[in-house]
Amino acid sequence: MQKHLRILAPATLLICLATASFAQDPAAAEETTAETVVATVNGQEITLGHMIAARAGLPPEYQQLDSAALYNGILEQLVQQSALAQTFEGGAPLRITKALENEERSLMAREAIEAILETAVSEEALQALYDRQFGDIDPEEEFNASHILVETQEEALAVKEGIDGGADFGATAREFSTGPSGPNGGQLGWFGIGMMVPEFETATKALTTGEVSAPIQTQFGWHIIKLNEKRQANIPTLEDVREDLAAEIRQMAAQEAIAASTDAADVKIRADVEIDPAILQQTELLD
Repeated sequence: MQKHLRILAPATLLICLATASFAQDPAAAEETTAETVVATVNGQEITLGHMIAARAGLPPEYQQLDSAALYNGILEQLVQQSALAQTFEGGAPLRITKALENEERSLMAREAIEAILETAVSEEALQALYDRQFGDIDPEEEFNASHILVETQEEALAVKEGIDGGADFGATAREFSTGPSGPNGGQLGWFGIGMMVPEFETATKALTTGEVSAPIQTQFGWHIIKLNEKRQANIPTLEDVREDLAAEIRQMAAQEAIAASTDAADVKIRADVEIDPAILQQTELLD
């Protein structure tokens, strides 16, 4: 039974992987380079470089296939494309030449960027960016708190009176709190500055560990807050954020290179012709 793989390319072709094997006998293989000819179609050469470039352009799911099957599939595709292309009569259509010019421009721009990015990230650059982002910041406080949420001030005062009288905070939260944390004893876990509504945050910051607040009102209702614990948030180390910093450095280097090359280029945008932007939809101009 034949196994098939459909590879998307400028001309999508069905590739049969089991019926024909184009792979060379390893024992007879010569020293290979990108210019090594692996097949000819009516004298037109297909090189190993063509195959490598074709594989690099495949979607990730195809690149994970067995190497031998992928080799045979790509080679057969290139053979089929070459044979079919040679049946076309006349010169390359304008839509093909323009597409090739765009593709070459894009690929060369990518090569230029890649060359810049190879040297953009250094230990010095990483340390400098880390120092700018984290060197002068003070650790922020984080809070671990529980709360009881009720609808009215009267209910909140009654709850506070009960807790002041010795009632367990968690049990009271489970019995009376209308918030989603009620079944968990009102526990909110750890949170930092800016994560709670202002009234709640202000009241929490004013508490000492173990203290229970007076009733405070927010847009959600009336709260009784207990501060369980507080700590200083950890400032990440360079190793913690190395990958993020490296990505940021590469992004900045790419943007700087694009801006510098464009500024240095002799760019002339014609102002003497009026072009309706909608004309870009008229693909018939390429016929």
